[in-house]
Amino acid sequence: MTGRPLAGKVVLVTRPADRVDALVKLLRREGAVPILAPAIEIAPVRPAALTRALSDLAAGGFAWITLTSLVTVDVLAARLSPRDVRAKVAAVGEGTSEAFRRWARREPDVVPRAFTTTALARAFPRGQGRVLCARADIAPEGLEDALAAKGWTPVRVDAYRTRMPRALPKEAREALRHGRVDAVTFTSASTVRGFVGALGQVKGNPKVVCIGPVTAREAREHGLRVSAVADPHTIEGLVAAVDRILAPRPPSSRGASRAKR
Repeated sequence: MTGRPLAGKVVLVTRPADRVDALVKLLRREGAVPILAPAIEIAPVRPAALTRALSDLAAGGFAWITLTSLVTVDVLAARLSPRDVRAKVAAVGEGTSEAFRRWARREPDVVPRAFTTTALARAFPRGQGRVLCARADIAPEGLEDALAAKGWTPVRVDAYRTRMPRALPKEAREALRHGRVDAVTFTSASTVRGFVGALGQVKGNPKVVCIGPVTAREAREHGLRVSAVADPHTIEGLVAAVDRILAPRPPSSRGASRAKR
């Protein structure tokens, strides 16, 4: 008996291979056995549109920039200095916000309470001017539409590409095939799509745990039964959600008293 709530539980991690460290560390701390099953791969892009947009940002040509993922912060850090971000910053999620704080040594100007692009659009003020939306190539258009409705001129550019694998790693495939997976974690809608697209036969009934409502909706639309949604929508919240559905619960006082009889 280890005293760790997820002792021996097998949890599939579908995050990109270069972004699993924090989640794997937290799962192992709880006693879980993480298996890496990257369902997407993040690939850099260097299109002329992104280069022009970042040059405009450094020249003060944008009133705002939206940061909708940690990868976007990485793109800025790789190609600009913090002083080049001459615009107000709206960031989705505590992880993205913290990454921006560490790099830029300043606070984002807007961080919605709910960590979704829908909440970001609601929290965004009305106004006029250009807003740089540097996002994944497969990100939906809803954010730009919402900003335009508030009077802004959104400029959407691809900051990175999201690739889907043809198959999951052998260890993940074998664990799924033999019904040894207790839970599958999803951290974005794209990880759901990549997982389903690469999926072979699944035996057993692994619990599906999603980081937020957008990811959960994508999972349900692909026929997956969602067991839990993280709240807050963070890596820590995701692990807590796995705890809730997998960790053994002590018997209630009523059950304990009956057992003594």
